[in-house]
Amino acid sequence: RTFALTIPQLPDPLGVVVGNAYLLCRISDTIEDEEALSPLQKREFSDRWIGVVEGSKDAHEFAQDLSGLLTLSATQYEHDLIINTPRVIRITQSFSTSQQQILQRCVNIMADGMAVFQEGANLKGLSDLEQFNSYCYHVAGVVGEMLTELFCDYSPEIGARKKDLFALSSSFGQGLQMTNILKDLWEDRNRGACWLPQSIFLACDFDLSSLSEHHTDPRFIQGLNELIAIAREHLNNALQYILLIPPHETGIRRFCLWALGMALPTLRRIYKRPTFKNGQQVKIPRRTVKAVVVSTSAMARSDIALKTLFFFLGRNLPRPSLISL
Repeated sequence: RTFALTIPQLPDPLGVVVGNAYLLCRISDTIEDEEALSPLQKREFSDRWIGVVEGSKDAHEFAQDLSGLLTLSATQYEHDLIINTPRVIRITQSFSTSQQQILQRCVNIMADGMAVFQEGANLKGLSDLEQFNSYCYHVAGVVGEMLTELFCDYSPEIGARKKDLFALSSSFGQGLQMTNILKDLWEDRNRGACWLPQSIFLACDFDLSSLSEHHTDPRFIQGLNELIAIAREHLNNALQYILLIPPHETGIRRFCLWALGMALPTLRRIYKRPTFKNGQQVKIPRRTVKAVVVSTSAMARSDIALKTLFFFLGRNLPRPSLISL
């Protein structure tokens, strides 16, 4: 839903490239999420997918083989996307060499990383923050880097700030991904995976393998709040990233602001309802989405107004404690 709103805000022809990049990433996600595929099959299809994007593997064969294995766990949209992989790739190949290289790098890192983490997926969680950060980088941080490269390729003025933007880009992606991980933790567990870091919860004397939907354990909530605090810090970096985009590039600013503006209220809902049992219970309502769109659009050119708004959106969220610093 977020990308359906945000991508049309980008100026042409940047929006076309980012839209295609989104589809490439969604194909990687579809491989990762398909419950019928074994870890070995996910590795094989991920490697083939990397080859398809690089031009060394046949897109038609890939689409035919993968679509035949998709089950009802995949949405109709995902079925259609896989079937239309050759069309997606034809569009990719119409871009400039530099743009294609940017997209190829992202898919390579993402698909390879997803396959690695799928091989070790379990309900015990990731071992520590280092492994958790690595997971977030491979599924989202690299997307932040890709978008930064595309923004800089589009605008020499933005390109002049590439070093500072790139330093914040993966943190931006991680903040959004952490929000999704927390919101979707029960859906992930139903698929046999837990992407939370064990070390954070063990420091609170809680074992993630004992987690159940009917939990009320304050030790789990303490660990959850710690991750909310870490996510907030990454989203603070996201705001700093956005403020580096020239104010007159309102389309790019809106693209980033809307994603950030929807993440913070989601974190607040998780914080206020830590015993939620599914993502729908903490998903922000349409009225909140509308409020974010209207307010951030009105303030897109004003750094002071944006700082004030996001201070308000992030108020009362916890700060990281010493266990995660």
